[in-house]
Amino acid sequence: MKRIHLFEFEDLKWFPGSLRNYGTDFLQFLSNKTKMYEPIVPILRQLLDSSSKKQIIDLASGGGGGLIRLNNELKKSHPDLLIVLTDLYPNWSAFQYAQSQADNFEIYEKPVDARHVPQQLQGIRTLFLSLHHLKRKDAIQVLQNAVKAEEPIAAFEAQERSLPSLLAMFFSPLTVLLTTPFIRPFKIGRMVFTYLVPVVPVFVWWDGLVSCLRTYSVSEMNELIRQVPGMDRYQWKVDRIKSGPGVILYLTGVQAA
Repeated sequence: MKRIHLFEFEDLKWFPGSLRNYGTDFLQFLSNKTKMYEPIVPILRQLLDSSSKKQIIDLASGGGGGLIRLNNELKKSHPDLLIVLTDLYPNWSAFQYAQSQADNFEIYEKPVDARHVPQQLQGIRTLFLSLHHLKRKDAIQVLQNAVKAEEPIAAFEAQERSLPSLLAMFFSPLTVLLTTPFIRPFKIGRMVFTYLVPVVPVFVWWDGLVSCLRTYSVSEMNELIRQVPGMDRYQWKVDRIKSGPGVILYLTGVQAA
């Protein structure tokens, strides 16, 4: 199946921020409750060990993804870990909620473009459910920016261009309807635009399907890496790993020893 870069509502500048936040809140809730990212804990631990970094700079954080649960696991082996949440369109309430769950979350107060990360943000750069939002030239630029700054980088996608992923996304509105009352922080607007005016289920449905069609395959991620100037100075790994009934595709890069 060929990669198709259709639009996602979440990426549109005119799309209301509150609706975008309801969508990212849903993804944060789902990824934490389902332990979606549990299989990648050893990957992040290895990156922390091999790079001797004590800080994760999460790019395009959205609602914080699965970092709350991941943080609980990572702190068992890396008690000094610090996680900094950043985004081009920050979901401040979700960031504050994550911060309330653990004392090692920090919020970067300004919008951050993953293609041009401020120099003061030093640590392992992570992208959860984010790489597919970028066109090829922008994805390459994100990787190049990390290489230029000599910082490790890791990208994780919890969907792929496959029939099972598309089917899971097709039924996502039902999941939105079932889980919305349990998402925190509680917001009246979320209830209104989920049940009375069902905008959230529709936009989550569309963006989910498009996410699958946009996702880079393992071979395509390897091709992105080959286009990065100075890529030979890094050790790269691209693979897929089982996560429940689905898979997680991942890309990691760290300076060669």
